[in-house]
Amino acid sequence: MTTDPTDQSQGNADQPGAGQPYLQPYGGQPYLQAPRTNTLAIVSLVSSFFVSLVAVITGHIALGQIKQRGEAGRGLALAGLIIGYVGIAATALFVVLAIAFAATFGAIITAIAAGSDGIQFPPTPGTATEAPLGEGRQGAADFDAGYLFVGAGPTTVDVYFDPMCPYCKQFEDANGVQLGAAVDNGDITLRLHALTFLDQASQGTAYSSRAAAALTCQAVLRPESTLDYLALLYAHQPAENTPGLSDDELVALQGADPEFADCVASGRYQGWSQDNTKTALNGPIPGAEIDSIQGTPTVLVNGAQYRGPIDDPRELAAFITAQQ
Repeated sequence: MTTDPTDQSQGNADQPGAGQPYLQPYGGQPYLQAPRTNTLAIVSLVSSFFVSLVAVITGHIALGQIKQRGEAGRGLALAGLIIGYVGIAATALFVVLAIAFAATFGAIITAIAAGSDGIQFPPTPGTATEAPLGEGRQGAADFDAGYLFVGAGPTTVDVYFDPMCPYCKQFEDANGVQLGAAVDNGDITLRLHALTFLDQASQGTAYSSRAAAALTCQAVLRPESTLDYLALLYAHQPAENTPGLSDDELVALQGADPEFADCVASGRYQGWSQDNTKTALNGPIPGAEIDSIQGTPTVLVNGAQYRGPIDDPRELAAFITAQQ
C-alpha cells in the first residue's frame, strides 16, 4: 500500500500533530496548522478585571474544553482563574470588614440613643474608667445625693451647670456674688450639680468631666474654697469645641497643691460626675416640679424652677424670696 505524500488528510500517528490537517504552500514543505485558541479562555482573562465570578466560571469551563479539544489558551484560562480568585477573596474581605464596621457603628449609635432618652443634651461618656470614690458626705460633697453643697440656710437653691456652658458663665457672672453672699448670711443652702454633657464639645478630652471632677476634688479637700474654685473655672472657661484646660492648668487654678494635683490626675470623680449627669438628664428629680434637666443653666429654688432672665440678679433674688 502506498501513501500519497500530497494527501493532507493523512499523517503519521507517531509524529507530533498526528490527526491535524496539514497545509502545504505552493512549492514548499507541509507544516502543522496552529490549534485554535479557546474562546472562553479569552473571556475568562478579560472578565477577571471586571467580574471575578464570571472569570472563575469561564476559566474552569475553558480548561475542560481545552483538554477535550486540544485547543490553545490554557495560560489565558489559568491567568483568568488566578486573577478571578484574588478578586473574589478581596471582595469577601471587604464585605467582612464592612459588616464589622457597620455592626460597631450601629452599636455606638444605639448606646448613644439609649443614653439620651430623647433629652436635648445627651451625656457623652468621658475618659474616666476608675470607679467613683467616696460615700456619704466628705467635705462639701454629698456622694450619695449626687451634688456639692455650701451653706446651711433654710432655702435650698439647686444650680445645674456644665463647666463649658457659656450661658452658665453668664449666670455666674450675674449671680455668683449674690448667691455667695446669701450662703455667707445663712439664708440659703446652695447645691451645685456639675454636669458633663459638653464632653462631646471638647475634641475628645472630656473637659466637662475633668473640670467637674476637679471641682469635686476641691470640695472634698478644701470645702471652704468650693465657690472660689468654681469662680476660677468660669473666669478661665474655654470655648466650646476646643480641648479645654489641661489637667495641669486645672491644678494651677487651685494653686498647685500636691494633694489636689494627685486627685485631679487620678480622674477620681469623673465617673461620679458622669453618673450624676445621667441621673439629672433622665430623671426623676426628687422634690422638684420638673422631671428632668433639659438644659443648663437650670435653677431650682425649693424645687420650683426659676424661669426668669439668667443675667438679672434682681429677678433671681425676688424669685428666691418668693419661695421662702
